[in-house]
Amino acid sequence: MIDRVQGYFGFTRVPFGRNLAPSMLHQHRSHREAAARIAGCINNRAIGEVGSGKTVALKGAVASLDPTRFTVIYHPTPEVGMRGLYNRIVTSLGDTPKFHLAALAAQASTALAAEVDERGRTTPAVVIDESHLLDHGELDAIRMLTNYDMDSTMPFTVVLIGQPTLHKRMKHGVLAALDQRIAISYQMPTMSREETSSYIKHHISIAGRQDTLFSDDAVELIHLTRRGLPRSVNNIAWQSLVAAFTQERSIVDESSARLAVTETHATE
Repeated sequence: MIDRVQGYFGFTRVPFGRNLAPSMLHQHRSHREAAARIAGCINNRAIGEVGSGKTVALKGAVASLDPTRFTVIYHPTPEVGMRGLYNRIVTSLGDTPKFHLAALAAQASTALAAEVDERGRTTPAVVIDESHLLDHGELDAIRMLTNYDMDSTMPFTVVLIGQPTLHKRMKHGVLAALDQRIAISYQMPTMSREETSSYIKHHISIAGRQDTLFSDDAVELIHLTRRGLPRSVNNIAWQSLVAAFTQERSIVDESSARLAVTETHATE
């Protein structure tokens, strides 16, 4: 089906995909601001927290960094627990992880500090995605990881990226010590109607079509249904293309988008 839809509309690549080079990403105002805040957090060796719409902002921030100055340690899922995070830190910095958890935690902390203090090399930036899935104990373990030189300096950056529930949880009293260390906190707003339209046009353009493929009323329906959330817009916009293909239409109009909305809601 993907190949048939791509051929029908004359795309050179499948639109609304996630595997895009940083230069191909669509960055509306809030994404640019989030990317700037993430990059600033890393440059200043601070702890940062970013809410939804995070992937594009993170890619943009990392692409703007000097790779000779920074080593980004990206942890895609916290579901493997702190052992998984410690393992990733240690292996990313060129060492072999210890077996016992306590020794591994100390090894990770030492490796992060040594990257700057002893080797004079790049500054590590630990980026933890889906951080809203971390439990209180794991978030406190991250706080302990940032303890260094009696809290007078911090030789690395921690960026917690997750859904808005992360920000709410950080305000709980049990996490107050970590919340007080966060230097940058940013909750990304959803896209406006105009930004949703620009977003759809951008993805259609990089897929090889420069003309108007989505009608204004289709864009309006997609925006209202998906509330301007980029990942949700991707899904319904693609399903709208599939609907237009099955209807043998040359553009995605309101009826194609409505069919996509109905089918998507039926499977959610």
